[in-house]
Amino acid sequence: MAILTEDIRYGVRMLRKAPGFTLVVVLTLALGIGANTALFSVVNGVLLHPLPYPDPEQLVRLHESKPSFETGSISYPNFRDWQKENQTFSAMAISRDNSFALTGSGEAEQLSAELTSSDFFSLLGVKPVIGRVFAPGEDEIGAAPVAIISASLWERKFSTSPGILGKGITLDGKDYTVVGVVPSNFNLLLRSSSRSFHPSEVYVPIGQWGNPALLNRGAGLGLHGVGRLRPGTSIEQAQADMDRVTRNLAIAYPDSDRGISAKLIPLKSEVVGRVEPILLVLLGAVGFVLLIACANVANLLLARSTVRTREFAIRAALGASQGRVVRQLITESTMLALAGGVLGLLLAGWGTRAALALLPSALPRAQEIGLDSRVLVFTFAISVAAGLLFGLVPALRTSREDLHSTLKEGTRSVSGAHHRTQSAFVVVEIAMALVLLSGAGLLIRSLVQLWNVNPGFDSRNVLTFNVSLPASTAQASPAAIRAAWREFDDKMKSTPGVQSVSLSWGAFPISGDDETLFWIEGHPKPSSEHDRNWAVKYVVEPDYLRTMGLQVKRGRFLNTQDNEHSPLVVVIDDAFARKYFPNQNPIGKRLYMDVFDPDAAEIVGIVGHVKQWGLDRDDSEAVQAQVYLAFMQLGDPIMKLTAPGAGVVVRSTASAPALFDSLRHVSAQMSSQQVVYGPESMDEIVSESLAARRFSMILLGVFAGLALLLASIGIYGVISYVVGERTREMGIRMALGAQRSDILWLILRQGGRLAGAGLVLGLLSSIGLARFMTDLLYGVRATDPLTFLVVAMLLGLVALAACCVPALRAARVDPMVALRYE
Repeated sequence: MAILTEDIRYGVRMLRKAPGFTLVVVLTLALGIGANTALFSVVNGVLLHPLPYPDPEQLVRLHESKPSFETGSISYPNFRDWQKENQTFSAMAISRDNSFALTGSGEAEQLSAELTSSDFFSLLGVKPVIGRVFAPGEDEIGAAPVAIISASLWERKFSTSPGILGKGITLDGKDYTVVGVVPSNFNLLLRSSSRSFHPSEVYVPIGQWGNPALLNRGAGLGLHGVGRLRPGTSIEQAQADMDRVTRNLAIAYPDSDRGISAKLIPLKSEVVGRVEPILLVLLGAVGFVLLIACANVANLLLARSTVRTREFAIRAALGASQGRVVRQLITESTMLALAGGVLGLLLAGWGTRAALALLPSALPRAQEIGLDSRVLVFTFAISVAAGLLFGLVPALRTSREDLHSTLKEGTRSVSGAHHRTQSAFVVVEIAMALVLLSGAGLLIRSLVQLWNVNPGFDSRNVLTFNVSLPASTAQASPAAIRAAWREFDDKMKSTPGVQSVSLSWGAFPISGDDETLFWIEGHPKPSSEHDRNWAVKYVVEPDYLRTMGLQVKRGRFLNTQDNEHSPLVVVIDDAFARKYFPNQNPIGKRLYMDVFDPDAAEIVGIVGHVKQWGLDRDDSEAVQAQVYLAFMQLGDPIMKLTAPGAGVVVRSTASAPALFDSLRHVSAQMSSQQVVYGPESMDEIVSESLAARRFSMILLGVFAGLALLLASIGIYGVISYVVGERTREMGIRMALGAQRSDILWLILRQGGRLAGAGLVLGLLSSIGLARFMTDLLYGVRATDPLTFLVVAMLLGLVALAACCVPALRAARVDPMVALRYE
């Protein structure tokens, strides 16, 4: 410790004597360490940090797997049988995203909600803030209406009054008794809808849902489950057990369950599955940035060690061992690394907050991201590792200098080994910078390709939101609900700036799906639901065509005459026509659909296909066929389900925020109990669907920019150092007749050789590593030659530009001054 203290004290003195050198090294390391710390904090929060539930490794997500859907929703009767028949789960629960209009407690508002089975909270280990969770049996159909609210709603609406327990709240016009308050945000990870990525504020037993299809064994209805494995049970054992259960159900209920199986996915894998490969690629990329920073600092230390060669030769002559000299240099490099780590930690905190603020929806579990103890340990570890990495080579080089030659020649002697080592560092820097630039270039080209994809609709100037009719209307007859929707339409259309309006129920492009079963008239009637076909179902109004900018390919779209009094009609998309009516004209054909059972609907038109599943993955989804139904032709039981909430799409000439304020004002004039909520422009929906890709592109672009900057600084430093060491040589050359252009070309050629070697090595490495990015690309090959050519030219030009300043300085050397100096 005494020797270490001496080394630290001496190191501080030496670093204070060279403040410019110290500042450059610390800043260089801060960029590399800060970038690594920032990304590790994201990886730690998203991938490494356990889920905020007891024994999270026991939690799995439950889905029904159908022939057309690997992870479909579960029918309620099947779920009940899964609960009873399984032997590997300690508990199973089911939930469904929902919303309720809260009235009677101040201004009416729409609440994000969840329909759950009674053991939902106990399975997840959620302890209520006050009160209790649902008791067994409270999720049965016909049970007393009870509700649990979140702590945020308790504070916002009820001032955290304990008296809320046992009191009633009115949801969609129905009174529920509040039995407990649970922490906010606990259920955020289980939300299944991308447009509902908000914490639930109220929870209601699934049995209170008034959907008549709930007991239909063939209806999924957006229900997804979560299960807790028994201690010591593997997911493979649970999957085998559930395969047994579903096989038995298929025998017992062949019409609805034949071909149906259970799909089990570890909960954490489902939460982070899509973003995990992106983060791992970025973590590897940011590691390259740190290596480039270390190579830069090692070059600086090599240059500085040349100046200090005589110092260490004298120390050796006075008895210092080689190990003592190496230890002193390693101590100094570690001090620099730790200083860079502290500054990098500050940069990481700022950078992480900025990234999450710019792209809040790009990452799951964003609320878990922060600088915790694990991140601090990581920063300390990479700081020490970096200090050892960039300090070891210069230290060993310096300690091997010949004592006799150094003392005789003073500080003028520079070994060729120093130059070769520095050149090798520069070559590696350029190669790694090219790898990062290639990756960033491929992601940029992918995103450009995606933005040029035709989604099948025109997203410009389209606003979407939701509306919940007053509770009194929701309890009225289907005819009264239809009249209320028609009045709402008329009021919206008369609002200044509105060009067209349509209600929307069912699926919505990119942000919400809903499927229907069908079979074609004239074909043999399927013996079971399993043998029917699937199609994405849009329930819309005639103006949906104009509002969304769909293209009619043949026939017509829905019109105002397609109402509850006219024959049933549907419009299909061209993907539907190609698959089910090849080389035929579908117009006039008839479809039997579960939503219209037992009547058939006539096909009256064909429209273009919409990228329902996202711009980047629509083509890979199994269900491509799409069908449009007239909103007013929904049957009476389904029409009653639209009253608590339906979507609205509006095309306008006004800005989205101003338009929504006007529409909300118009709605409030109709009824203070009518709630409009959830405004989002169609452009925002499209952009949000690409958030993860945009996040990876921006971060990799930032890392590539840092790498380019550090690599250019590295080659500039080496060439500048070489020019300084060869001043006498340049003077002699010019004294013997060399022109300034000859000197300029000499230096540029040397820099060009380093850049060329780095580019060749980088191209080979990029081609080898590109396969890891295949899943992140769209419309671009991982070995795209144009991208590699462009980034190689860019890096080559930057490298040559970095050589120009020292080359020009060498060309301006006065031979007399250079020779006199020597």
